[in-house]
Amino acid sequence: MYNYLFSAAVSAVLCASAASAQTADDAVRRAELLRQRAAIDAELAKMDAAAPVPAAQPAPATGVAMGEDILVTSKALSLTTRVTGQTVTTVDASAFRNTPATTIADIVRLSPGIAVTQGNGPRDVSVSVRGSNARNSFGARNLQVFEDDFPVTQPDGLARFDLTDPHAYGAVDVVRGPSSARYGNYALGGAVNFRTRAGRDIHGVEAGIDGGGDGFVNLYATIGQGNAGHDIAVFGSYVRGDGATGHTGYETGTLNALARFELGARDRVAVKLIYNEGDFRLSTRLSYNQYRTNPYQQGCEVAATAAAGCGTISVLVNGVNGARIAQTAAEGDLARNDRRTIVGTRYEHELGPNTTWRTQATFDSRVVNQPTSATPFKGTLDSYNLTSDITDHGRIAGMAATSFVGVFYNYLDNQSYSFNKTPAGRNGFGALTQTVFGDVRNLGVRAREELQLTERLQFIAGIGAERSILNVRQTAYSYPVGTNPVLSLIPAERHFTNVAPEAALFWQALAAVRLHARVGTGYGIPQAGNLFVTSAGVPGNNASLKAQRNTGVDLGAEVAIGTHVTAEVTGYYEWFTNELVSQSAGVNLLAYTSNVPHSVHRGIELGLGWRPLAGVKLDASYSYNDQYYTDFRERLTAGSISQVLDRDGKAIPGVIPNFVNLRAGYDQPGGPLAGLGGFAELTYRDRFFADNSNLLAMPSATLVNLNLHYDPPRGHGPLSRYSFYASVQNLFDVTYVGSAAGIANSLNATTGAENPASVLANTTGAIYAGQPRTVYAGVKARF
Repeated sequence: MYNYLFSAAVSAVLCASAASAQTADDAVRRAELLRQRAAIDAELAKMDAAAPVPAAQPAPATGVAMGEDILVTSKALSLTTRVTGQTVTTVDASAFRNTPATTIADIVRLSPGIAVTQGNGPRDVSVSVRGSNARNSFGARNLQVFEDDFPVTQPDGLARFDLTDPHAYGAVDVVRGPSSARYGNYALGGAVNFRTRAGRDIHGVEAGIDGGGDGFVNLYATIGQGNAGHDIAVFGSYVRGDGATGHTGYETGTLNALARFELGARDRVAVKLIYNEGDFRLSTRLSYNQYRTNPYQQGCEVAATAAAGCGTISVLVNGVNGARIAQTAAEGDLARNDRRTIVGTRYEHELGPNTTWRTQATFDSRVVNQPTSATPFKGTLDSYNLTSDITDHGRIAGMAATSFVGVFYNYLDNQSYSFNKTPAGRNGFGALTQTVFGDVRNLGVRAREELQLTERLQFIAGIGAERSILNVRQTAYSYPVGTNPVLSLIPAERHFTNVAPEAALFWQALAAVRLHARVGTGYGIPQAGNLFVTSAGVPGNNASLKAQRNTGVDLGAEVAIGTHVTAEVTGYYEWFTNELVSQSAGVNLLAYTSNVPHSVHRGIELGLGWRPLAGVKLDASYSYNDQYYTDFRERLTAGSISQVLDRDGKAIPGVIPNFVNLRAGYDQPGGPLAGLGGFAELTYRDRFFADNSNLLAMPSATLVNLNLHYDPPRGHGPLSRYSFYASVQNLFDVTYVGSAAGIANSLNATTGAENPASVLANTTGAIYAGQPRTVYAGVKARF
């Protein structure tokens, strides 16, 4: 499949190259004219809209100016681009164009409020906005993810980032704060929207190759074309890498396309395609002591002769019951082979000069084959997402107003299977342990009003209401020795109704200063897997489980002093209720999912961009997160002892208190060396706790990256069709915790006392080491 994907991309490159007979000067002139026409079209669209934005909007510290123009114009209210009434940062391609960008972590970490950690394997990334995903060791939860305004988060609340290649993107929008009025279920932390590059900006073909340490190779190509009537961009890549940790690596292929068409003066359509298939080798997660002994899991091929610090899993010899043996990740060939297909279409129709009707449909198929542990998992999760809305630009009481109302429906069909693993490597699937069949449905309505109270003051109010239904059935299989298998069926059907209001004020206090205040709300229903053990610690429908909710206040400012200084600062305070956690029910009982009654999430986010001299760039982002329980009693059990411990005032595990990213660079603005430049980047990750009792902390880490690149402007000499870069990541080869899954606290079975950090440090299944020093280089050609 990977060879097919790359062959298709290369064939398209050759065809497009052969079709281009223009001279270099003609191509440059044509591209410039198209950009000018696009800018004119966008300005005309703004004049058609009755509701103006405030007079001056400062640009975010790390990205493009707010309100980047698109070629095929639209007056419908965008979900994630040009967001008004929300704390948002846009990072554009200039920040990552000449970097290895091996994962989306290289993009999103440039935004305040974001913390990124390694997921399950070297390609996977876990993204947290204001601590939203701190408990999850992969992908993203409590965060809505989009690509070109098409949903990438499925109705069960999970989004994954290992299907994306950053070379496809022109910008990413990070919307922060409780946002369920705008995005619905699971938007407790906000939303992230990845925008692929416009065809008009590519205007031809770009093809490149990146290479680096640990066998990393990325072959990619983008084809694009656009004018006032259409814009088409197609991206393809093949990527592989071995990983620095033993038995980690990946091989993945991606196709990503967006086409937009003007069907006439009043009609537009957009079509989106994402296809990704990946094969990933995985190591086991280590205890903290194992990590300190052997962070990159070297010498861990065979359990019988494994080096110190190697992790193992326990597998059934016959795959059914009885005796078990220990296997390393290499012996068990732990892996993931996942396939993702997303197809969407969006239709817009102008009902009148100021009114736009938009309808969007997306199909999202996730097929997984994951022998990642002693209980391999297979499943097919197909989802459907439908939205229809109307945007009207008019006047209310003489004031310019943008009014929005929409309905939405999404559905997930869950068919998943879990097995016992046998010693027979990747294909060692033994007897079934459980099946989960069922569906998740969400149906709701959203409304929003953006009102220009005065020339400088804007008021925004919105509300969303949603009905969610979880209807799932678990069949558990057990295999008593000498008797027939025993099947236990647990049906679980839960209905949730959630309402999320929001309100905001934006004030253009001065030409260079914009202030905002916002109150927003979010909610997220439980996952299907949370429903099959009751609060009594026995199999059954966990009917007492509630949806988690948060209410947050943002106060912020954006400053733009000419083109030399841009800055943003936001303080936030959020009250959470019913956060979902797992805990013991008592002696000889099963762990179950419960609600934390109350907790507080608060912090500060800073962004700064400074251009003191021509070509000199200084960018910084800082996130401070202070998140702790205010009402939580946790039960711990060991042997015949069970105790309830008070967690009030304890920091929420997994949340990084301080996250800093600094970048200083220079790009030659003119002359024969125009486009020659580089930067030094520093990332600091603070220590954070891994357990609810705050006994075991993961150490802080400071990483330094260096970059040198040459990206000459078009028409600037014989090399103007090419760009080059070289990069050193983790220059000082710091060994650090790349990811730490939550570690459960425990009791001493003899004394009943809570076990200290020295005991927790031996809890396995928690830690992956981060990437050591790695050198990358790349070259890209434009045709």
